[in-house]
Amino acid sequence: MLNFLGQRILQLIPTLFFVSLLIFSLQHLLPGDPALVMAGEERDPAVIEQIRQQYKLDQPIPIQYAYWVKGVLSGDLGESLRIKVPVLKLIAQKLPVTMQVASMAIVIAFLIGIPAGIISAVKKGTAWDYGANLFALWGISTPNFWLGIMLIFLFSVELGWLPASGYVPLSENWRASLASTIMPAFVLGNAIAAVLMRHTRNAMLQVLESDYVRTARAKGLSERSVILKHAMRNALTPVITLGALELGTLLSGAVLTEQIFSIPGFGKLIVDAVFNRDYAVVQGVVLTTATIYITLNLIADIAYVLVNPRLRA
Repeated sequence: MLNFLGQRILQLIPTLFFVSLLIFSLQHLLPGDPALVMAGEERDPAVIEQIRQQYKLDQPIPIQYAYWVKGVLSGDLGESLRIKVPVLKLIAQKLPVTMQVASMAIVIAFLIGIPAGIISAVKKGTAWDYGANLFALWGISTPNFWLGIMLIFLFSVELGWLPASGYVPLSENWRASLASTIMPAFVLGNAIAAVLMRHTRNAMLQVLESDYVRTARAKGLSERSVILKHAMRNALTPVITLGALELGTLLSGAVLTEQIFSIPGFGKLIVDAVFNRDYAVVQGVVLTTATIYITLNLIADIAYVLVNPRLRA
């Protein structure tokens, strides 16, 4: 197991290197000069040149990349070109907000997707099955921005139950915090619930047709016992792993949803940084998101191996 873990960690190093190279290269292909943005409307040539020298923007791109990687390896992601705040501090402020919304979205997705998938498989060919499949189709095909606007119209404008926008930290008021994040969490969790429902249904159908489930039924066990004790345990392992991977997807997919609900998380941070040509913030946020996603992939691989040791080979 330790050898497998060591090999997988070693494989992460070139992956992270290419991710960092891609992030840095693509960032510099974008039009616009961050020094001009930072100089403001006066555009004094001396000030612009000073900014370029201060932030190494006058250096060749490979040199700029080397400076950036050196900083990253020492825990320094640079400083926001616009608001002069360390990028690491900005990430530390915004990441918990997005993680709260993403965690709630995963919980919602599990609470809806897995029971719907199990019921759909157990009651295959019935109205329950058709209804669950219709829900999955709706969840996958519904755009987040449309669903977000509809929820705001219904629960904020018409019913007045939930705030239309804004965010309240958990440490200030947990009720108000849940009220401010439940709609964006549902928007993000909706599509994932549909994906989980389909995977759960397929996994359950395969397990229910396996020999050991037939044997359990032949022994006279009740259908409830067969499903809960024998089928679900094996069917849900890959589904739960899939859910862990979806958490990484949520971090990057929250950009639009956070804009709709004015949630001050990763999404709003990166959108503001892109519009202001704040290279350091964009690079830091994207690198952090990629690192989290790669780490979740590693955890998923380890989980697979723990369930099925034959995958170590």
